[in-house]
Amino acid sequence: MPLRIALYQPDIPQNTGTILRLCACMGVTADIIEPAGFPVSDRAFRRAGMDYLDQVGVERHVSWTAFDAWRRGAGLRLVLATTQGAEAYADFRFRDGDVLMLGRESAGAPAAVHEAADARVFIPMREGLRSLNIAVAASMILGEALRQTGGFPPSGGAPR
Repeated sequence: MPLRIALYQPDIPQNTGTILRLCACMGVTADIIEPAGFPVSDRAFRRAGMDYLDQVGVERHVSWTAFDAWRRGAGLRLVLATTQGAEAYADFRFRDGDVLMLGRESAGAPAAVHEAADARVFIPMREGLRSLNIAVAASMILGEALRQTGGFPPSGGAPR
């Protein structure tokens, strides 16, 4: 089972678009947990210039409760990226089928999400700095998870 990225009630459409592009390029399905801070529709994404939309699997969930019930039913492990994480992401052992969740840009993830997470990971940073852009964080953590699981898509070679 491949890795997935879940976005908990995303606030900023540009960040969501960047993460969807990352998912398209890496062959990873994206789960969007609503409500979002912007319209979550194919039409809205296309209007925002999301030309990779046909190349990415996007699953929409009407609420955290619906997503969590779906995830548990599928037997998927939830790995939450958070500044309050217990383990650095590069030290964590990812496995196939993990769902890498990122919280809202404005508020992170609520206590219920933290409690439901099977693991909470963080990106080590210099003291005094708050956080990275969510799309940058998603790229870093997904890259490490794909490296560990051998999940990078086959490449036709580097562009010339």
